[in-house]
Amino acid sequence: MAPSPEAVRLARRLRDLRASERLTQKELARALSAEVRIAVATISSWESETNPKLPPEERLRSYALLFGTNPVPSRVPREQDLTPADRERFNTLHRELVNLRDDIRHQQTSAPSSNSSYTFDFESGRITLICPEVPEDGRSSLGQEDNPNFTKLYKYADLDALIEMWGHVRASNPELRVRHRLPSEVSADHLSGHLILIGGIAWNRVTSRLLRVLDNLPIRQLSVPDLADGEIFRSRDGREYRPVWEESKDPEDDAPTRAELEADQAQDAWRGDTRRELVEDVALFARLPNPFNHSRTITICNGVYSRGVLGAVRTLTDDSVRERNEAYLADRFPGGVFGLLMRVSVVNGEAVTPDLEIADNRLFEWSPEDEAE
Repeated sequence: MAPSPEAVRLARRLRDLRASERLTQKELARALSAEVRIAVATISSWESETNPKLPPEERLRSYALLFGTNPVPSRVPREQDLTPADRERFNTLHRELVNLRDDIRHQQTSAPSSNSSYTFDFESGRITLICPEVPEDGRSSLGQEDNPNFTKLYKYADLDALIEMWGHVRASNPELRVRHRLPSEVSADHLSGHLILIGGIAWNRVTSRLLRVLDNLPIRQLSVPDLADGEIFRSRDGREYRPVWEESKDPEDDAPTRAELEADQAQDAWRGDTRRELVEDVALFARLPNPFNHSRTITICNGVYSRGVLGAVRTLTDDSVRERNEAYLADRFPGGVFGLLMRVSVVNGEAVTPDLEIADNRLFEWSPEDEAE
């Protein structure tokens, strides 16, 4: 899809500012890298007229500080060090660049495209993905620190969802710091930024803790006696949302022992000696203000089982439905705060990404605007 005229105008303006001072992209990247290093490829992406990336607003401020100073220095100056004439040029240029960027944001909001994910296009701040940890008795030996071939990622559960989300968020936010952490590694510094919580309450204690803090979200996850390996969802009106199992068509001679099923986290796949097949999971996808820093957000991607977690993540990363799903969220939840419970079909063991335009896939919807009506 061709870039919008608004995006091309900003890209050309940034390129012209650099060219007017006969700076190479490498020289400009060095000049802008006072606090956070900027790669030459990033400068190139901002200037691209075929596939321009949107710079964070604070980067446009750095452009205005640099090119509003006469002569242009080798590093971005501090605003308090500007002369009156330089300050006037800085303010004029800053307003121009911000207005160009605002035009792009307005165009994106009114007409989302498949080239970006606006839900995961963050303006600023650190982004931390918090992923559950596999219990030790179900972990590969390569996830043990005393193993010479120790690989930390073997300690992570929901790896499919983590890798999918990690790649998408990194691509959408090339200038922001994106990291992933296990719940035991989370610090106050992580909690003050944008948080993306992957996985349920059993193995992700941060998700469990925050779901208790987020009182306005009318959805809770809880354990029930008839499910050993997953937790169902319950809405505030008392309705419960559960996965769907069917008796497996594949013959199985000997049922595993209870100890074997517990070690494999697969107890729900059997009822007595009858093997069962998961055909439908339930996913929670929610976006709320971060209760520890209201200028940042919390995104919850959760499920009864891992198929639901992956379905929640792929709602806005799967390019076959992402554009439609982004458009649905923008229209249905213009305030950007919402909670969704979705049906995730499982076919041949694979989670099918929910298409939000299909009403049957939307099990429960909430936004603060709904409660205000």
